Amino acid sequence: MAEHTDRRRFMSSAVLGAVGAGAMLSLEEKSLQAARDDGGRGRERHAPYRGESLPCGQVGELTISRLLLGGNLFGGWAHSRDLLYVSRLLREYNTDDRILDTLELAEHSGVNMIQVDPSCVEHIVRYRRERGGKMQMLVCLNVDPLDPAQVRGQVKQLVDLGVEALYGHGERTDHLTMNNQVDVIGRTIDLIKMAGVPAGVGSHSLQTPIACEKGGIANDFYVKTFHPDNYWSATPAERREEWCWYAGSSNDHERYHDNIFDLHPDRTEAFMKGVKKPWFAFKVMAAGAIPAQVGISHAFQHGADFVVAGMFDFQLAADVEIAVKALKRSRNRERPWFA
Repeated sequence: MAEHTDRRRFMSSAVLGAVGAGAMLSLEEKSLQAARDDGGRGRERHAPYRGESLPCGQVGELTISRLLLGGNLFGGWAHSRDLLYVSRLLREYNTDDRILDTLELAEHSGVNMIQVDPSCVEHIVRYRRERGGKMQMLVCLNVDPLDPAQVRGQVKQLVDLGVEALYGHGERTDHLTMNNQVDVIGRTIDLIKMAGVPAGVGSHSLQTPIACEKGGIANDFYVKTFHPDNYWSATPAERREEWCWYAGSSNDHERYHDNIFDLHPDRTEAFMKGVKKPWFAFKVMAAGAIPAQVGISHAFQHGADFVVAGMFDFQLAADVEIAVKALKRSRNRERPWFA
């Protein structure tokens, strides 16, 4: 009898545990789990945001929504600390059809530009062709900046595909700054401008915008990381090292391990107050460590003109609403709007 009672107790606990675990799943986990179980067949389409219009800014002749869709989730590139499966999970979830659906959902929600790597441009080109979409593209250059022929060739290729704005990839420009080659950044900007599109500088390190401003680089905008640094997995302030992103992850829990993307957000904010160029802030949620409500609001309140956010289809409507409300609260912020 005791054996049966114990078994019943075990089964009851197991069922309750399963129910409890299901109740604790986040929206993201539930959506990803459902997609996995369904295999993408007959999935329900998510509704677009239908509230007040998402405000836009102006860069050159381009009218750009203040919130941009980050394309890293389409390419399968994800900063994920020490988790090993995330990049594959992104690729499995974001099938070609789901990518088109997400682009359409974003556009219907008021987002009119996506930031993407050159390898993902084909998705937007296909979306425009097959669904008549008007999604604009902000694309990074990822060829060797020391070779003008490569830069010129990639610029032409991307502009011919309909890309509206280009910028130097942050890792490339940061390395140039590290090596005191800011003049090469300037040459890249000139080559982009010769193609007739706005030209920007990307970076993780604040040292790159500092060097560009000091060197008189004539870029039209910056694409710079920006997020609060008070989340649990952030590297302790006294252990943060400049250029850590390019030295590889450390096994020391107190040092960089794919876990922080703006080493000193207070310094970023202070410097950018004096920069009279549009600022696209990215990694505003520290690659998933900070809630969208906090990351997006912080970026706009503390100086960003635009926010780039990687968003799954099931996050889009909520994140656009967050952005709309955050922009209202940030109208009278300290840094002027430069777009």
